[in-house]
Amino acid sequence: MADSRAPTTQPLILDGIAPGDIPYDDLMAGQRPVILKGLARDWPLVKAGLNSHKAAMDDLLRYYQGRPVTAYTAAPGIGGRFFYNDDVTAMNFKGERVALNDFLARIHDHINDPTAPAFYIGSTDLGLYLPGLRDDNDLILNHDMFEANPPLASIWIGNRTIATCHFDMSHNLAVCVAGKRRFTLFPPDQVHNLYPGPLEPTPGGQVVSMVDFRNPDYERFPRFREALAQAQVADLEPGDVLFYPALWWHHVEALEPFNILINYWWNTSPTFMDTPWTTLLHGMLSLRDRPDPEKAAWRELFDYYIFGPAEVPAAHLPEAARGPLAPLDNLTARRLRAQILQKLNR
Repeated sequence: MADSRAPTTQPLILDGIAPGDIPYDDLMAGQRPVILKGLARDWPLVKAGLNSHKAAMDDLLRYYQGRPVTAYTAAPGIGGRFFYNDDVTAMNFKGERVALNDFLARIHDHINDPTAPAFYIGSTDLGLYLPGLRDDNDLILNHDMFEANPPLASIWIGNRTIATCHFDMSHNLAVCVAGKRRFTLFPPDQVHNLYPGPLEPTPGGQVVSMVDFRNPDYERFPRFREALAQAQVADLEPGDVLFYPALWWHHVEALEPFNILINYWWNTSPTFMDTPWTTLLHGMLSLRDRPDPEKAAWRELFDYYIFGPAEVPAAHLPEAARGPLAPLDNLTARRLRAQILQKLNR
């Protein structure tokens, strides 16, 4: 968990929101974490989990049709923190394809074991693996932004586990379905103070902070104190929903012997746009190791063409001459992608 000596700031909490009245416009305009208290408390799966761990497992299995899931197991000694081994050459856990009912049985067999292995199923597509679950347990996604960008709904299942601090490239609505969860959240500008690890391999597909939040090594990671000063801590109970924007860093602790989270990821950019992560990787190849004066000059060019007002570079040009400087659409995006691929394959 986050250092107890650090100040604790909670996200904004909105209570009494009706399921059909999620304030999507306010959430997207605010671009900060918000807890929608008890929004999903009437889900049947939430109620089953409040009854017992076994009731929640049984309710999940009503929708399961036998497709093997990807599940992870780690030794008790990691304390639930899915991370690297000591020399950061491999992971400290193992994955397998397994039937969901068998994996839930393993969790249940250790439900009262204080030295249980860490069991974890992450980011598993609801529609593919648990068809019909959303018919009975779902958020009301009644906003125009979802028409072009339908959210991806996923489920996360396990015992007392820790998803090491990382960021996602999508907006997120995270529903605490069973058990309790603690999110420690940081705005994107705290990347400098979170000490990101290797680009690959990574524990879950995204770069993670190298700081152990349970016992921060301030000699090795001195700027982590500055990150903690900007942290927001969201403690979620069953039925609570947490919104946080894309690129916010989040450290997620599952706090009970059995926990379920369902989340919804979405983007609002046109689907023809590529991921900026590819641009960042290519920037390492083309820019990072150039002399400082050149890097400063390229920063000005990027500010002009990319990070400044989008309309400025084309404003003084005839419309027919603007090319990719004009707003992109599917056709111009394909042409620009072909041009980039041609240059990459020189």
